[in-house]
Amino acid sequence: MPNDSNLNAYFENKEDAAVKLIETLPLKLLRDNETVVIGVSEEGVYFADKIAKATESQMDILLTEPILAPNNPELAIAMVSETEEVVMHKALIDSFDISEDYIYSEAHHKYEEEVLAYVYKYRKGKELVSLKGKYVVLADECIETGLTMMVALKSVIAREAKNIYIATPILDKTVYENLLSVCQEIKTETQKG
Repeated sequence: MPNDSNLNAYFENKEDAAVKLIETLPLKLLRDNETVVIGVSEEGVYFADKIAKATESQMDILLTEPILAPNNPELAIAMVSETEEVVMHKALIDSFDISEDYIYSEAHHKYEEEVLAYVYKYRKGKELVSLKGKYVVLADECIETGLTMMVALKSVIAREAKNIYIATPILDKTVYENLLSVCQEIKTETQKG
């Protein structure tokens, strides 16, 4: 849980945010165990790289693609990952009366057309590194809606990670509370909105 001094933390720049974020992680524990640090977005790769170096760990990226509302092409209502996990924003789906069939159909389409293209672009078609029995740190630049982080959590759980840590310098307060419902503990060095 964050202490009160962390609730309004500010950062000079991305490097300062990375340094402060790394200070909150259990570095010795991560170094002493087989750890994989995963960037969950292109922006998260910067933080994943810094964390991987600090923990002397392997790094990878989890490739995802948003599923957009049919009536608003700028609104993400769900997310699909390269492991074919899907996470939906139930409140938005219900409020726009969107069927789950639509979500799964779009997820399949996005996976086939876009996610697999990213896998070939970034990893030459190779699968995500093995996570079975490993400590995993999911890193992102910020967590706004939680869809990307939730699909990342679901994906690494499906890949049998032993322990999972979330590392981000900026985390929305509502998303923080939602993540607490699925996580045992969250330590932050964040500015919450």
